[in-house]
Amino acid sequence: MRTITKDFSPLYRSFIGAEHLAQLMDKASRADKQPAYPPYNIESIAEDKYRITMAVAGFVDAELDIESKENSLIVTGTKAAKDEADKNFLYQGIAERNFERKFQLGDHVKVVSAHMENGLLHIDLVREIPEALKPRKIAINGKSLLEGNAN
Repeated sequence: MRTITKDFSPLYRSFIGAEHLAQLMDKASRADKQPAYPPYNIESIAEDKYRITMAVAGFVDAELDIESKENSLIVTGTKAAKDEADKNFLYQGIAERNFERKFQLGDHVKVVSAHMENGLLHIDLVREIPEALKPRKIAINGKSLLEGNAN
């Protein structure tokens, strides 16, 4: 299988004032290079409410770190080194390795809570659009204020 990579750098010159779009395109082109461990789901709970669920079997709360910075969420798992020299595995399929998983969050998306349950890490997110950016209704009056001041 052949992997095709795209170079968006010539387009960056035309992104004056919208550099964040260029950065998003660049990050999207690198998204498939992220490791598949640990597996995760992203679900929509309700309008403007989301949940990321990560399978982190074998990790305890103290070994996980969740950091929200700007428009990104970084989940890191660090296992303490164990002496497994005395164990003789016939098959070892349970991954107990360190990881770092990055998620790109949309504008105005905030992490509200996180909890562990049965080896699953649940991270709840909410999108809170500021009042100034929400659509608003404009009342239609009989005459314009500009016309009223034309006297």
